[in-house]
Amino acid sequence: MEIVAGDIRDYDMVHAAMKGTDAVFHLAALIGIPYSYVSPLAYIRTNIEGSYNVLQAAKDHALDLVIMTSTSETYGTGQYIPIDENHPMVGQSPYSATKIAADQIALSYFRSFDLPVKIVRPFNTYGPRQSARAIIPTVITQILDGQKEIRLGNISPTRDLTYVTDTVEGFLEISKSADLFGEITNIGSGREISVENLVRLISELMQTEIDIQSDQERVRPGKSEVERLLCDNSKIMKFTQWSPRIELRAGLLETIEWLKGHQDLYKSELYNV
Repeated sequence: MEIVAGDIRDYDMVHAAMKGTDAVFHLAALIGIPYSYVSPLAYIRTNIEGSYNVLQAAKDHALDLVIMTSTSETYGTGQYIPIDENHPMVGQSPYSATKIAADQIALSYFRSFDLPVKIVRPFNTYGPRQSARAIIPTVITQILDGQKEIRLGNISPTRDLTYVTDTVEGFLEISKSADLFGEITNIGSGREISVENLVRLISELMQTEIDIQSDQERVRPGKSEVERLLCDNSKIMKFTQWSPRIELRAGLLETIEWLKGHQDLYKSELYNV
């Protein structure tokens, strides 16, 4: 999953941290997993060819640093838990396959051309301004619109959810580190929750009773579903000053409050692919 915007302070944090450094933070990508089943070629062109364009331009201009945004989806279903950076990469969707390819191209530029690349691999980031494709705004906006039957896909998978400001701070700490060049570094809370328990927690925080309804349109193909993701964040905590600060309940409350004031930006009755 890609980073989502928190607020304007996130930009200010990046600008201040990188003053005097010629750097690129490459966060551009097609990110919706369901749409990658519809148009794999769009993901190949954007996530692979687009990343090549960034890397080649950085090489041509001899930049000091290139931060590549990866995703925990590159690991596929956890073969062991927690998932560290040595875990095999498994393309369980066209989206994840293109992100694996982009990571490998970036590492090839580090090895072949000494391009100063660092790969940041966030687990599921959430918070204000998140795309309507994601589970948390999907649930919150349905409840805000007064719906009692919440339509979801699979509810058994688990995810490691990290609030947006923690993810942004992770990016900055990795960028400032004298180490981690030519390497992958996870960002995650080190805690997991099932989709079902997440939905129950959101309904509790919103003081609303709901029923979860299975919507087959939202269910991933069986072999493509990533069943379990839990971050091993020991590497980032070893090489930087980062640690997760925002507990899930607090982050969800912040997200709920933001969505209350921006319901007009979301259409809860639609399934966004």
